[in-house]
Amino acid sequence: MSSFIVRDAACADHPAILALNLESEDLMSPMDAARLLELERASAYHRVVCDGDEVVAFLLAMREGAAYDSPNYSWFGERYPTFLYVDRIAVAGSHRGRGLGGLLYDDLFGFAREGGFERVACEFYIVPFNQASSRFHARYGFAEVGTQWVAQGRKQVSLQIAPVAAANG
Repeated sequence: MSSFIVRDAACADHPAILALNLESEDLMSPMDAARLLELERASAYHRVVCDGDEVVAFLLAMREGAAYDSPNYSWFGERYPTFLYVDRIAVAGSHRGRGLGGLLYDDLFGFAREGGFERVACEFYIVPFNQASSRFHARYGFAEVGTQWVAQGRKQVSLQIAPVAAANG
């Protein structure tokens, strides 16, 4: 049985993080090395899951007030004074279905509780519909607070909030 470790991301992890992002690019925005550095600088939370020495998942999140140019992040910033925003999460195809998304979200919500955050924000595609993400986020108490069109009107996201105190995965 594998033993997974959640730890802070390091510069040495960047090639693996970029590969994981590329593998899931149909569900999230593209990211090159320069963009990863920008996002990491803006992040409040950037952790990876390792299976032995291999990085097999990551999650990157920002708090309110970050220097970040995402229209979805901005939507939350215009409506909520404090929040922790999940920018992206990716799990290696070889490790999907093994609870790594939940492992990262449990860790993120623990970080949010310790940091005094009242809510975690995220979005996922509803056009095209990402049913797996919808089910996953419902388990953490996320509820839709808005929608918006992105990608030049080709995709629509559901903007979601979960209260930190209520989330228990």
